[in-house]
Amino acid sequence: MRSTGVVRRIDELGRIVLPKALRDTMNIQIKDPVEIFTDDGGRIILQKYHPACEFCSNADNIVYFNDKRICRECIEKIKAQFGNA
Repeated sequence: MRSTGVVRRIDELGRIVLPKALRDTMNIQIKDPVEIFTDDGGRIILQKYHPACEFCSNADNIVYFNDKRICRECIEKIKAQFGNA
């Protein structure tokens, strides 16, 4: 995990503002959904929400690989393409 050096206060309604430079870097646009995670170390992690496969946009049978969502159909296609490599 990399520190951005940015510190923000939570306002009276429990909101924080993500700096524009960070939103631009992470390709987060106004009204984009953001997923919120916590870990065992007491950290809060924000991630742009992508409910579907990174390759084909299928939202069924999704698995995670290296923090990416991939459907089982695309996994099979990748296996077929690179299985003998």
